Amino acid sequence: MNYLVPILAIIMLLVAVPVGMPYGYYILLRWFICGASAYNTYLSYEQQKRVFVWMFALLAILFNPIFPIYLDKELWVIIDFISVVIFFVSLFIIKPIAPNK
Repeated sequence: MNYLVPILAIIMLLVAVPVGMPYGYYILLRWFICGASAYNTYLSYEQQKRVFVWMFALLAILFNPIFPIYLDKELWVIIDFISVVIFFVSLFIIKPIAPNK
């Protein structure tokens, strides 16, 4: 099973918390978390995990790099930690798509 996307999302979100990361990292973070959230929204929908559909859809909107939402650093730290928890719990709830052989 492929858990790479949520694990990378967790790592990237935890790395984003310390002050002093370059601005480019946060742009990359927005793109990756938005994509990972959209992907998990799809998986959640396919597996009828409605609560996760809404949570990941909200994360995709919050981290949207095209129309960014600007919030204070303190609020982003809280959102990052909540996102880590959501991605971590999803590891046990949402089954990834098995690769074709």
